Amino acid sequence: MKRVLVALSSLLLLAACATPAVQPPLTPPPGFAGPSVEAMALVMDDGARLPLARWAPAEGEPWAVIIGLHGMNDSRASFRLAGPWWAERGIETWAIDQRGFGEAPGRGLWAGEDRMVDDLRTAVALARARHPHALIAVAGESMGGAVTVAAFSSGSPPAADRVILLAPAVWGWSAQGPVNSAGLWIAARTAGDKAVETPEWAVRDRPASDNRLELLRNGRDPNSLVSTRFDALYGLVDLMETASTRLGAMRAPTLLLYGGHDNVIQKDAMRQALESAGDRPGFRTGFYPDGWHILNRDLQAETVYRDVEAWLRDAAAPLPSGAAPVLPALTRASSR
Repeated sequence: MKRVLVALSSLLLLAACATPAVQPPLTPPPGFAGPSVEAMALVMDDGARLPLARWAPAEGEPWAVIIGLHGMNDSRASFRLAGPWWAERGIETWAIDQRGFGEAPGRGLWAGEDRMVDDLRTAVALARARHPHALIAVAGESMGGAVTVAAFSSGSPPAADRVILLAPAVWGWSAQGPVNSAGLWIAARTAGDKAVETPEWAVRDRPASDNRLELLRNGRDPNSLVSTRFDALYGLVDLMETASTRLGAMRAPTLLLYGGHDNVIQKDAMRQALESAGDRPGFRTGFYPDGWHILNRDLQAETVYRDVEAWLRDAAAPLPSGAAPVLPALTRASSR
């Protein structure tokens, strides 16, 4: 027993001295002219090139531009169904690979909340410069939603007009519980570079969508990550804690959407975040009883696309789907 305690004490001491890894800062190349828009990438303030997928209306200028941020281990392809649909209705979509994901720099290594937020600010500024007369919105899915909350609740929010949160990742430390939190804290510091795959049972029993074909396509996409480093998981939970505690600090008009079958962002975590956020002018939510986690790729995804389009046109008008507010729906479900 004494040896076990000594070993445990040594492990904790080692963990306390370590810091979970993040991507090191980049130095812009000589002669760097600053952020810019390329045909297939957005160039950031440090010279990093973030791969870009863009869907534009066939004719004329877009009346709105949506900056799409994907979820954990995903890529710009997460908006491949929504982008063409919105383009047919005059909305242009820019979906980027965030650092550490897809084909962006530092694949697999966590970029850090500050860097991800700075990238979003730059992307919005580039869209504003390219389309000065369009309404500029950010649509963040899951982890992308957490990045969006962190950015728009900061002291220097991006210069966008609207925010759309698609099942934002709000499962932070305060909702993880002491066992999960302690285990991840130690793992991130003692085995941070070790990557783990999602257990087969989790994929089978807790799918992210009812669109099985899209889940299959996503799983076979070479730009998707199939394993995650412990230090990246630690960074994600840190980011989710920011999102869960600062949701109410956002000031931009916001539409938060959440599905009744979401198996990834648990209902208790979402309810806790919404209760903490409280009510404020311009903050609306929509609950889809048949929705899952990746709402913009579910079988009912067009319902989400239509609600987003309508809200961008008139933030005060009822949503076409008639989606009820999220918090009352979750409260009713928990009381049954």
